[in-house]
Parts: sequence; structure tokens; C-alpha cells
Amino acid sequence: MRFRVRSECKYGNASKPSRWVETSLLPKGIPGTAAVDLSCVWHNLEYMACTWHPGENASSDTNYTLFYWFDGLKSHKKCSNYSMHQGISGCIFNLSFPKVTSTYPPISILIRDDSEEIRPVCANKNPTTLVKPATPRQVTLSKIDDGIRMEWTESDTFPENCLVYEVEYHNGYLDTAHVIKVENNNLSIPGIDSNSKYVFKVRAKPKPECYSSELYSDWSEEKSIGEKTDSTFYFVLIITIPLIVAVATIILLVYLKRLKIIILPPVPDPREMLKRMFGEQNEDSQGSAKDESMNAYDRLFKEEEIHSLILTETPEYSSSAKEN
Repeated sequence: MRFRVRSECKYGNASKPSRWVETSLLPKGIPGTAAVDLSCVWHNLEYMACTWHPGENASSDTNYTLFYWFDGLKSHKKCSNYSMHQGISGCIFNLSFPKVTSTYPPISILIRDDSEEIRPVCANKNPTTLVKPATPRQVTLSKIDDGIRMEWTESDTFPENCLVYEVEYHNGYLDTAHVIKVENNNLSIPGIDSNSKYVFKVRAKPKPECYSSELYSDWSEEKSIGEKTDSTFYFVLIITIPLIVAVATIILLVYLKRLKIIILPPVPDPREMLKRMFGEQNEDSQGSAKDESMNAYDRLFKEEEIHSLILTETPEYSSSAKEN
């Protein structure tokens, strides 16, 4: 907290006040333990959601508590709906003002811990800069004579004529999107072939005349109208055609292989032919050699058969002759 004080003469209208004297009161707690990156969003003028990161020097068991106050409340309020997601703390509390209110008071937000070691942090927020409309609902599409008509439900928490809309649509076959800004909750788009498929979605944004927020709502669920060729047929066709081609190719290759054998018989290997030729010649030469040896033996045998054998006998001599 910072304080300034100065003095001036009570009854002297022409006197000038003194200069300001300033002093400050530092909060308790260890530096670096206060919550950081405080961010708040006022959703559909119904509730406010605030998030923050723990201080870098804060312990992991630090439990931050959020308090809020604005002009018109008798006392400060304590937020009770806390959450934690990926190291980010958050809290949601109801926040609404009378609809007839043209100006909104600033909101004071205090985040602290019960421990005196955790330094508190305080921030003032202008709620008109934090407004985020709800997502448009009940989106309907219909065919008209010269195009397509789109309608959706407006939020009942906003004053009348305080929202503008963005409509995005694209052809079902293309990814290029067209964006149209409208101020009402309906749109007619002429010159579109109602027989072709188109995809639509819409989101809302506060008007600058009512709120200073630059936040858009989330996109509505996509709605489509028109006909589009069933992709299942193309999927089956893409699978069937290569399969048929593969089977036909295999059958054709087998058939051509047999036909090739009939028309163009395989050429014999010259090496096998030479082996056979020389093998037969060797066998013939060996056989002829055997025949010649047998014939020679037969001739020899025959010659021996026709040779004459002459036997001679010696005459007997007398005994005297033997003695001599």
C-alpha cells in the first residue's frame, strides 16, 4: 500500500497546497512467493474464472486463497471452487450485475496464503475487458431458393444488440474457408449450390459499444448441409483396383510362362551338350577297344585252332645200340 499526504490552508482560498509526502507499507512474506501471471475471464456475464502460477520461491504445499470485492458488496467474498491443472491453479466464482447497469465497477482480487511467509498479491480488474460470450447454440441450416440460410440462438445474459458474430464456412471438398461478420443471429448466403456439401460454424464477440473485451467465444459445433459422394465407395475402389490388378498380373505371368515354353522352348546348355557328346564318344571308344581286344583274342584262338600238330616217334634200337 502507498500513502500520500499534503496540507493547505483551511480558510485561504488563494493559498497553494504543500507538496505531497509519500510513504509505503510493504506486504509481509518472502519475496518470490506471491502468485504470478494472474488472469481472469468473465464468462457470459455469469461467472469469472481466474488462474495463476505459484511463486518461484513458494513451497509445493502452498495453498493460495482468492478473495474478491467490488463496489456494491458489503464485504469481500472468498472463492471456494478451486482447481489445479498442469501446475496452474484456478478458481471460479459467480459474478453478475443488474442488466440495467451501463457501467461496471472494477473488481479487486486478492490472492494470499494463511502463512505469513507467503506474500499476498492484489490486482484490480476492469470486468468489461474480460467478457467472453458463450458458444452459440442450436445452429440450424436450411435450403432456400438461391442459397443457404443459417440461424442460431443468442445468449440471454447479454443486453440486446451487444453481440456480433463471425460465420465461417467452406465447401466439403475444399479446405479454403470464407468468413462473414454479421450483427444478427441469422445469415443468408445466396449463390451457393444447395446440392453441394457445405460446412458451417459460428462464434460470438462483444460489441465495442457495450464492452471493451476482445475475446471471442468458442466455435460452435460444425454443421453441414448438402450431399457429398460417399467416401466409402472410393475407399473400396482404391483397395479393390490394385488387388484385381495384382491377381490379373499373377495369372498373366503364369499363363505367359507356359505359353513361352511352348512357343520358345528353352535353349539347351552347350556345356551339357558337350558333356553328353564327349561322354558318348568315350563310351564308344571304350566299347570299340573292348571289341577289338575280343576280336584279336578270337582270331588268336581261331589261329591256334587251325594250327596243325605234328608228332614224331623215335625208332627203337637194339640193346647193343642202347648200350653204346
